[in-house]
Amino acid sequence: MVAAACLATGLTGCGAGVSGPQLEPARFVAMQEGPGEEYVIGPLDKLTVHVWRNDELGAEVQVRPDGRITTPLVADMPAVGKTPTMLAEDIRLQLSQYIEEPLVTVIVNEFAGTFSQQVRIVGATAQPASIPYRANMTLLDAMIAVGGLSEYAAGNRATLIRFERQTGSQKEYSLRLADLLRRGDSDANVMLRPGDVIIIPESMF
Repeated sequence: MVAAACLATGLTGCGAGVSGPQLEPARFVAMQEGPGEEYVIGPLDKLTVHVWRNDELGAEVQVRPDGRITTPLVADMPAVGKTPTMLAEDIRLQLSQYIEEPLVTVIVNEFAGTFSQQVRIVGATAQPASIPYRANMTLLDAMIAVGGLSEYAAGNRATLIRFERQTGSQKEYSLRLADLLRRGDSDANVMLRPGDVIIIPESMF
């Protein structure tokens, strides 16, 4: 079965052709779902705003395309570009004009994410797409979301492009997608970061 997959994707897609620096394998299966602690709210995200002991001031809202939300007593509050904690603090400051010491929490229920919070998968995959980054997202999670490799993908020649904030530079890492998806090699699974771009070439034959 593996041999047949190798022939279908070409030799370079099944073990050969892996070069360049590689990332450390993901050593655990994450139980946490949802955006990470540093998640930045984006347009069309769906939020729940809760005000303790003042339920009438809370709301379930969707961030508008212009990046703002409106809740009771708080009109056109900018939300895009803020973390949930930052947005909760801004709403608290607004509400403090009307009630004493409000306690506000913001929960992201459905998230699209800003451009920098997405993971993009392009090239020889079933459904190239930009997907929202989830906390503890792995390469396997991303590939499942886009339906895996296409028939002629050279999975072991795939690369990951990552912007390194510490150095302000862009780095390229080799991926072994054929090993991960067709051989079940868990060492080929790696942790992703917001903004990662995965590029999957087609086999030459």
